[in-house]
Amino acid sequence: MQNDVTEMLDLEFPIFAFSHCRDVVAAVSKAGGLGVLGAVAHTPEALETDLEWIEDEIGDKPYGVDLIIPAKYAGDEDGGYTTDDLIKMIPAEHREFIDDILARYEVPAMPDETGGRSLDRGGAAPFSANAAGPQLDVALSKNTVFVANALGPPPQHMIDAVKGAGRLTGALAGRPSHAEAHERAGVDIIIAQGSEAGGHTGEIGTMVLIPEIVDATSRPVLGAGGIGRGRQMAAAMALGAQGVWCGSVWLTTDEAETHPVVKEKFLAATSADTIRSRSLTGKHARMLKSAWTEEWDREDTPDPLGMPLQPILTAQAQRRIDRASHNAGSGAEKLANYFVGQIVGNMNQRKSATAVVMEMVEEFIDAVEGLKGYLDY
Repeated sequence: MQNDVTEMLDLEFPIFAFSHCRDVVAAVSKAGGLGVLGAVAHTPEALETDLEWIEDEIGDKPYGVDLIIPAKYAGDEDGGYTTDDLIKMIPAEHREFIDDILARYEVPAMPDETGGRSLDRGGAAPFSANAAGPQLDVALSKNTVFVANALGPPPQHMIDAVKGAGRLTGALAGRPSHAEAHERAGVDIIIAQGSEAGGHTGEIGTMVLIPEIVDATSRPVLGAGGIGRGRQMAAAMALGAQGVWCGSVWLTTDEAETHPVVKEKFLAATSADTIRSRSLTGKHARMLKSAWTEEWDREDTPDPLGMPLQPILTAQAQRRIDRASHNAGSGAEKLANYFVGQIVGNMNQRKSATAVVMEMVEEFIDAVEGLKGYLDY
């Protein structure tokens, strides 16, 4: 395939694979797409280790990194809040509610503070420039060709650093106004992410959003949100996108490090089994429905806190749930969930990341050829 995106990044296929798993990133880049490592949960040291491993695996194939660097953050004028500062802001009512959930579902305490999902960044507050700055430095010290910002327009210092290093930038957009702001900021590739997507997402569906964003910007656009098959890729490109950004579809691949219990839930889920919830990060994010989301949706419980207080509040609880959820029928198993989009209804077979890429390409070709038939009269 040839278009602006494939030429800009020297790709065989304009398939971008967002994943927190380095094995998925490497597999997709080797298959001709662009693996993009989600680095928000990495310490700088862990990120350097993973990027070195990826580069050893893929050779001179391109890959990218996805960060979360907000343009504005509470406490910036004073150098930014630390995690300790934010912990003190969490209301006692919310701490008590978390304790109540864990007690009612009989989730055992951790024997220590290791393992599971962690937001410890040496004191830097999660999702802050202080946390992401060192990650960006590591990414640009390697052969990363593409750096995406997952929340809002990338701040100017990020764009300047990436462009100064001769790399390309990307950013997610859930409305045409977001795309316009990204273009003004100097973003190279805009990702039009519809509501069907996993993780942080807006309310506009992909089918409506892609052409709106294509019309709102002169930059190349990737379609995202509920995309994991070749027919969906063909539809996105028919709407004006020059490629696709996929995240959820990799979560059930052989290479994915998805928690085994959650992976089994994904494999059994339908497209109706997800919900947009603020219960994990404080911002609306699509995830699998579970007892956890039901608890936070009750009318008699406190509302989730904003970002970054909510992830700080829930991080230890999620570690406990992850550790205990392998016990079939346990409360922890009922609570276990993770971010995933509505494409989960198609993620019902175990396969390799390479197979996902190849099947998408083959189905894309079949879909395009089928459309040509409508014109043969």
